[in-house]
Amino acid sequence: MIQSMTGFGKATMQLPNKKITVEVKSLNSKGLDLNVRIPSVYREMELGLRNQLSTVLGRGKVDFSIFMENTAEQTSAKVNVPIVKAYIAQLKDVYADADVTELMKMAVRMPDAMKTEREEIDENDWNLIQNVIDEALTNMQSFRVSEGSALEKEFVQRIANIMNLMNATVALDGERIETVKTRLRTAIDELKVNIDDNRFEQELIFYLEKYDITEEKVRLENHLNYFVETMAGSEANGRKLGFITQEIGREINTMGSKSNHAQMQKLVVQMKDELEKIKEQVLNVL
Repeated sequence: MIQSMTGFGKATMQLPNKKITVEVKSLNSKGLDLNVRIPSVYREMELGLRNQLSTVLGRGKVDFSIFMENTAEQTSAKVNVPIVKAYIAQLKDVYADADVTELMKMAVRMPDAMKTEREEIDENDWNLIQNVIDEALTNMQSFRVSEGSALEKEFVQRIANIMNLMNATVALDGERIETVKTRLRTAIDELKVNIDDNRFEQELIFYLEKYDITEEKVRLENHLNYFVETMAGSEANGRKLGFITQEIGREINTMGSKSNHAQMQKLVVQMKDELEKIKEQVLNVL
């Protein structure tokens, strides 16, 4: 079962004095490109969090965020009373006739007029937040599986299209042989040269062996079946599917170079078109 690298997960929790929201989203990438944004109070937990995300998500351009909204009546920022009083005393010397209210407004805008108490990590709170993180990652994984299911359906259809086009190409092989025989015989007749029939058959067999596509057909069919088997397997991944598409492309190209038949070459072009669409989507597979 394949998974898409594209995904989104979100989870929220209300703690006694704050609301926690966790969001994680990802796009396709060759490796893991991880961007983590968390409140400064939890900064020391970032390394462990990155390891968790790396293990769970594998690959992708990932944006992970923890948003914290303070819902308590009290705030961590408080007026630094001694400093404000000192500012007011100094301002009175400058503005002796100023109203105390006006002096207060000026004083609280001065440096260090407000002090913020550093919040320490509460282990119980972090354990609850970890549950929110796990829920967001679970939602993310569900999204990836859903997207992967849609990709799998598309791959199966396009692989079937290539298989049908390949069979149609092979079905034209008999017509191609007759066309080659006719063309060669016509060319000889136009030269008005007498040629031994046995020699003609030998040359024809040599020509047809040179442009025979039986091996390419067998290998291409094997690669197409292997692609489908890999998708259904437990070890399905985008890199492996990408390697298989390279092998599929190699056989299609060889078949096209050997076809030497207008209708067969049209079918080969259609196979290439189907394969390019598969390659584009394989880049999204985890």
